[in-house]
Amino acid sequence: MQELSRIAECYVTAHPNAGLPNAFGEYDLDAGPMAAQIREWAEAGFLNIVGGCCGTTPEHIAAMSRAVEGLPPRQLPDLPVACRLAGLEPLNIGDASLFVNVGERTNVTGSAKFKRLIKEEKYSEALDVARQQVENGAQIIDINMGCPAKKVCNAWAGSALMRDEDLVARILSAVVAAVDVPVTLKIRTGWDCDHRNGPRIAHIAEDSGIAALAVHGRTRDQHYTGQAEYETIAAIKAALRIPVLANGDIDSPQKAAHVLAVTGVDAVMIGRAAQGRPWIFREVAHYLATGTLLAPPSLQEVRDILLGHLHALHDFYGEPQGVRIARKHLGWYAKDRPENAAFRAVVNRADDAASQIALTTDYFNALAAGVPLSSAA
Repeated sequence: MQELSRIAECYVTAHPNAGLPNAFGEYDLDAGPMAAQIREWAEAGFLNIVGGCCGTTPEHIAAMSRAVEGLPPRQLPDLPVACRLAGLEPLNIGDASLFVNVGERTNVTGSAKFKRLIKEEKYSEALDVARQQVENGAQIIDINMGCPAKKVCNAWAGSALMRDEDLVARILSAVVAAVDVPVTLKIRTGWDCDHRNGPRIAHIAEDSGIAALAVHGRTRDQHYTGQAEYETIAAIKAALRIPVLANGDIDSPQKAAHVLAVTGVDAVMIGRAAQGRPWIFREVAHYLATGTLLAPPSLQEVRDILLGHLHALHDFYGEPQGVRIARKHLGWYAKDRPENAAFRAVVNRADDAASQIALTTDYFNALAAGVPLSSAA
């Protein structure tokens, strides 16, 4: 009762039985002890409503009424807004939280082994993948049924799974039952405009124990063309009790606020708009909190963020793979600048990590100093 009263944003009610049933299925607890227990809870501020259940009589109800007479009802708590995901072990993510480790290998999109075992209905073996992720530190298991890539969908994975709702239910239920941590899911609004079954998949997800659902506002056949639509996401949110995240074309603080308003979702998920622009997250957070826009980062700050990103890529992937992977990120950082072509021409000369770092540093220093591009190159 104490824990419920602390976290429940709604009224807390208590309707006790008149003790445990005896050998004849009858209840023997007198009204006095029951009323005393109710009064103890009420005095502690745990209750809003009291009543009776199995075995209670008018005498029990009258005694409880007298016990709480004159006592103030529980005050509903003003809880801070935070991300709370339910698993056998709940996960609370707040301002003081560090990065959250998300396991994505329990996934027909990201793991050929998991996909094969699921298709062969070898669930016990497949779920060892999920358990290994948790043993290795995953605090959330995320399942991706939203990827529209042809190579993924042709392999009966990603958003192609949305065509087989029974298989979706089997996969989700099995993974949720296999791990103690929350399990989340990403989907699209449907396979194509004639099969917009996202709402049905969403119900399956909730019934299977999925802790939170992210929905991209396009069907699989749209890939990333056209514009995301949010009506289906709004309908999904209205029908579910679990947290819902909206995704698709959220590329500015104003757009994030708009999507939150028109869908009623619990959060937005930003994808492609963060490529080469990782500061978009602080921009969105600031705008949602204050209604004002942050100034864009200076060239010096962009340079420092980019150099940190390059060092991380080189350290993680090594050479030459890290250098090759970094090239696309360098292009993304420059994609909205008129110097994009010149920047890529400069940085793509690098074939080792040290040269890539040096060229990037020199080039951004030149931009900040206003040196003509031809001179910087």
